[in-house]
Amino acid sequence: MRPLESDDPRIVGEYRLLGRLGAGGMGRVYLGRSRGGRTVAVKVVHPHLASDGEFRRRFRREIDAARRVGGTWTAPVLDADPEASTPWVATGYVAGPPLHQAVAEHGPLPEHTVRALGAGLAEALAAVHAHGLVHRDVKPSNVLLTPAGPRLIDFGIARAMDGATSLTSTGVTVGSPGYMSPEQVLGREVGPASDVFSLGAVLAHAATGAPPFPGDNSAALLYKVVHEEPELDGLTGELREAVAACLAKDVAARPAPAEIVGRLAGAAGAAGTVRTGWLPGPVLEDVSRRAVELLELETEHEPPRAEPVHAPPTEPSSALSPSPSSSPSSSPSPVGAFGPPPSYGGASTDDGTAPPRGRGRRRPALLAAAGTLLAAAVAGGLLLFPDGGGDGGRKRDDKAPDTVPEAFVGTWEGRTRTSGGVPSGTLTLTVSEGREGEEAVRMVYEITGLECRARGTVEEFSDTRLTVTERSVGDSPKMFGVEVCSEETATVTLTLAGEGRLRYESGDVAAGRPEGELVRKD
Repeated sequence: MRPLESDDPRIVGEYRLLGRLGAGGMGRVYLGRSRGGRTVAVKVVHPHLASDGEFRRRFRREIDAARRVGGTWTAPVLDADPEASTPWVATGYVAGPPLHQAVAEHGPLPEHTVRALGAGLAEALAAVHAHGLVHRDVKPSNVLLTPAGPRLIDFGIARAMDGATSLTSTGVTVGSPGYMSPEQVLGREVGPASDVFSLGAVLAHAATGAPPFPGDNSAALLYKVVHEEPELDGLTGELREAVAACLAKDVAARPAPAEIVGRLAGAAGAAGTVRTGWLPGPVLEDVSRRAVELLELETEHEPPRAEPVHAPPTEPSSALSPSPSSSPSSSPSPVGAFGPPPSYGGASTDDGTAPPRGRGRRRPALLAAAGTLLAAAVAGGLLLFPDGGGDGGRKRDDKAPDTVPEAFVGTWEGRTRTSGGVPSGTLTLTVSEGREGEEAVRMVYEITGLECRARGTVEEFSDTRLTVTERSVGDSPKMFGVEVCSEETATVTLTLAGEGRLRYESGDVAAGRPEGELVRKD
């Protein structure tokens, strides 16, 4: 992502822009944030297109089409204004690398990943086609990879299949050379089977590291698409057969998306293939890095707030409890306006509504940032509390106190980092008097306004050291479509580190063994 430039707007509709994600033939795409704190991708069309009446009609149809699609494997349209002086549309932001970048940096994807990728994209296309639409630009850069599965984006040139109006001018071919279907290249009628052909080309690229129709220029690529067989070296067995079927020159010979799902995923469907470890490790690191960058960006742009007075957390009835969100002090400026942005609230829940801010501060919290986000993909969710192997506390002897020493009792708070030094957020911890086997510790882990709560059962303690077994409580909020909290447990060690300081250490390997120094808050 690049910083905003002098000619970039700061506010679009009710969205505050944070940076520029890219640009294309239709317009520029920005990273933005809603008043409720939801991170979005905002597409703003080029000014010269805004004055074109035919383009506005096409853009309006694009928005209507994309709104109808939705689904698990696509980025949803959240808001739009096709009638604005400069039309724009906001979609859910996907914090994952595009397929072409992942392949370029890390090489071909393993077969199980390609199968999950193909099944997810096929289900996305089935949703598109069920609404009488054709995507028409399925290509690696329009496929994003996340721990929860692939996401198909950019319905900018989708069109209704009723044939009432073409979205392209006479003689103009729309699509991406090397991934267009033969009928698309030849300017013939384009239907759902065209998207299937493009899907086959995308899967071949993912599995082999190269497009199935290589060439030095667009003319050579388009010729091969129409007249030559695809190059599928490196593909074998059932996966090769499925990809080859998608790339058939004969429209009628290509399988329907539902058939592709069956071939690649069987009865389990796409959701069954997107499970623990569906993405290879290096790609997971990219996902983690992007998520951490997003959290850091949020902190960087957060307006300063007064420090609240911290009281011990109350017993939660759920992971998140209602709390008012902040609102702009004045109405946001229209597209193209400049000046300081309004103040916005915390990150949103997955339905787009604003969650509570917990203790009134918005900052990256203990999800072990890169380490825990990596664990999210490894375990099919952000596993905040997997089983850990902490070294435990010293067992009490006959002279040790019967309850947790008074020096531990109270509320503590501090930032934590993984053992590799990656910032991992904020922990608020409250210790009460208790005996071995009793729940005497409560934890609140906060990340961008989302909270995970946990309780700790006392295992053993001494005058300076306390070891507890932690388990999460309450419902789990979501981030990037996956649950933040889990029902797993972890071993946590707390060590007095001097006046008013407490050393926190977790044995959670998957989360990067988070640790940090907490300070007394009461």
